[in-house]
Amino acid sequence: MAGVRRIGLVICPDFDFMGLAATSPFAVANKYTGEPAYDVRVLSETGGLVRSGLGPSIDTERLGDSSAFDTILVAAGVGIPVPSADLLGYVQEAAGSARRLAGLCLGAFILAEAGLLDGRRATTHWHYAPQFRARYPDCKLDIDKIYVADGNIWTSAGMSAGIDLALGMVERDLGRGVAQTVARGLVMERRRAGGQAQHSALLDFDAPSDRIQSVLAYARQNLRLPLTTEDLAAVACLSPRQFTRAFRAETGVSPAKAIEAMRVEAAKHLLEQSRLPIEEIADAAGFANRERMRRAFLRVQGDVPRAIRRAAGPLAVV
Repeated sequence: MAGVRRIGLVICPDFDFMGLAATSPFAVANKYTGEPAYDVRVLSETGGLVRSGLGPSIDTERLGDSSAFDTILVAAGVGIPVPSADLLGYVQEAAGSARRLAGLCLGAFILAEAGLLDGRRATTHWHYAPQFRARYPDCKLDIDKIYVADGNIWTSAGMSAGIDLALGMVERDLGRGVAQTVARGLVMERRRAGGQAQHSALLDFDAPSDRIQSVLAYARQNLRLPLTTEDLAAVACLSPRQFTRAFRAETGVSPAKAIEAMRVEAAKHLLEQSRLPIEEIADAAGFANRERMRRAFLRVQGDVPRAIRRAAGPLAVV
């Protein structure tokens, strides 16, 4: 082990509490490594109590020497931040003195405002992508990522993605086994890699009724099956006609469109996170063959599976 790594989380007035959650993987890693691997400090420009967007305040240390930290995370609130000149100066200094610097969610705006994302790949909350691109056209914004690490500059997508970014840092520092153990300790279903898309088809097709929710869950768990309208209607205990009408009313799309999007999402994850042959991926995701998968990707993603795999780059090596 390389000794205790000092982590500084910089928060701003009206910060969002989800930013604090990004420190949890470091704390849990300390528990499972058996000895302190990380020393986490919460920082602010003024030090002392900093009020959150919800009202409660948290005690902080005043910004000081950035070189005292191995990693600095910059968090913000639920709106586009307006950083002070002092804060911008601090993150500019940190980019050269700390081993890693990260913008969590809308914290990416602060790094971009400091000029640290020009020519770099980055991500942020998908909702603010248009504003980000308009303000910082020299940044290579990749909104279809949970987090992005470009050199020593890291950025994460919205809200909970900061936890995934921190887990990615734990993996880089301590290995994949520790990161997986930390994910289990955090009761996360699985550790999401940075290349995973921000959107989930299951979320996009969220439905208010338990009946349609159960169909969506069944479909996600059984993508290899044909999943015809008749099959799904039986799960919902409705006639095919009643089911199709109810499904469209609650999700805004037909059952066939929803199943196709789920299959594309599942296949995309396998393309990015495995080296399985494309034929096996097509079978695992429920496509009859690779050509049908290719056509589905063109409709849903606007690109073919091979291009998706190339864009994902090499698998992470620990």
